[in-house]
Amino acid sequence: MEDHSKMIESLLEDVVDYGKTSFELAKLKTFDKASDIVSTLIPHTIVFLLLAVFMLFLNLGLAFWLGDIMGSTFLGFFAVAGFYILAGLILHFFMHKWIKKVICNYIIRSVYK
Repeated sequence: MEDHSKMIESLLEDVVDYGKTSFELAKLKTFDKASDIVSTLIPHTIVFLLLAVFMLFLNLGLAFWLGDIMGSTFLGFFAVAGFYILAGLILHFFMHKWIKKVICNYIIRSVYK
């Protein structure tokens, strides 16, 4: 009888060890995925910020140039703003689902790679 209790006790210790090991493995896998996502996100963020600054100065230059051509600076800014509102409406109404699908697929691919 004592033999069975030692076996059960040993089995319970193994189960506890297995549970702890499984938990540690899950933590490590989560940490690996999170670090992979962050390490991918940081360079993309830097490139995005640089492109945003480039686009800001490009649009300012375009607005001032168009304003010079049209005879009034504010008309150049309105022309640039009109272009962006038109582009935004086209994207929203015609390409919204496609863009959402591409972004979702990218996120899913980066999580499961």
